[in-house]
Amino acid sequence: MKSFMSRAALAGVLMGVSVLASAATPAPKGAEVFIVSPEDGATVSQTFTVKFGVKDVALAPAGDVTKNTGHHHLLIDVDKLPAAGAPIPNDANHMHFGKAQTQADIKLAPGKHTLQLELGDSGHMPFDPPIVSKKITVNVE
Repeated sequence: MKSFMSRAALAGVLMGVSVLASAATPAPKGAEVFIVSPEDGATVSQTFTVKFGVKDVALAPAGDVTKNTGHHHLLIDVDKLPAAGAPIPNDANHMHFGKAQTQADIKLAPGKHTLQLELGDSGHMPFDPPIVSKKITVNVE
């Protein structure tokens, strides 16, 4: 009986955590993110600057829970947006800018690459609905 109660308690805790984790932050009305530069189709050197823009939303560092704020994540060569209800990954294809940066110098291998921005909330979670830029392509020399 004690084992059953322990399992029931654990299941209850896990269900509660999953409900909290899936509660996405509502996207501010009219919020947009966009890549200021480079332009779609641009040819760039292996190290280049990407400038980020926002409209109708404020930037704030990760961890800042001020309403209607977020920070940038640069998605590089990503075909599918990060899953709703889970933090945006932090890897070579998902760069985090948790200090509310508005630009970054990045280095990519020669060839064709796609770039897209996604705004994350204070905990690196996608907004609901996701706030993403148009995907652009750059040609790296």
